Amino acid sequence: MRKNAFANVAEREPKTAAPPVAETPQSYPKHRQGKKALIAYFSPGVSKALRQMALDEDTTMQSLLGEAIDLLMRDRGKHPFSER
Repeated sequence: MRKNAFANVAEREPKTAAPPVAETPQSYPKHRQGKKALIAYFSPGVSKALRQMALDEDTTMQSLLGEAIDLLMRDRGKHPFSER
């Protein structure tokens, strides 16, 4: 007779998973320390156009988005953060 592999599951010692590693400020690159990620979803066309603009201007998408946020702040009468 074949022994059921699951028969003694309750009697077995549970395996403990390694605790998750908390990301500390030291684990982030220096330029990201103290910053918060902002995430937004756009159509593939918007994403492609922004990537192409960044390539054409030899800059990063983050820099372009920082410029756009600064323009929005100024347009709304707020102080821009100049995070580029």
